[in-house]
Amino acid sequence: MEATIKMLDERTDQATRKMLQKVVERKRKFDNFKRRHLYVMWATIFITFFYLLYINQTVIEPYSYSFAAMFSAYVNHSANLYLIVFTVGLYGLMNLLRTKREKAEKEYHALRCEIIDKSKDLWKKEEEWKNRHLVYEMMKTNYDINLYHENK
Repeated sequence: MEATIKMLDERTDQATRKMLQKVVERKRKFDNFKRRHLYVMWATIFITFFYLLYINQTVIEPYSYSFAAMFSAYVNHSANLYLIVFTVGLYGLMNLLRTKREKAEKEYHALRCEIIDKSKDLWKKEEEWKNRHLVYEMMKTNYDINLYHENK
């Protein structure tokens, strides 16, 4: 469990601490997939650009007089097969990471909204209710998790 969550005082019970820990874990998982998706997306864009530039320089410009000559030149270089497979594979990885990122985002926001909805049950006593803003502020500053509003 996170040190800052462990150090919450008696106004926050153990079940609430566990929920806060889970939302921190899901936020990290979402951020990890978001970062990885961004890296792979930019890699896909750059690799595709350079691959198309390579095809233009080695196949299209020298053999632009005939489609058959362009096709023959393209097929004769075995590197083209490896490059196209690599580029398509990178595109597939980008889409896979996008779906995982979206799933992680839904899980994170669902748990965050559940904590917001159950806040009256989690901080039942009057003193706990009045001091819950300390927990909200700690989550916002330390983990960038907004528990004040359900909207992103």
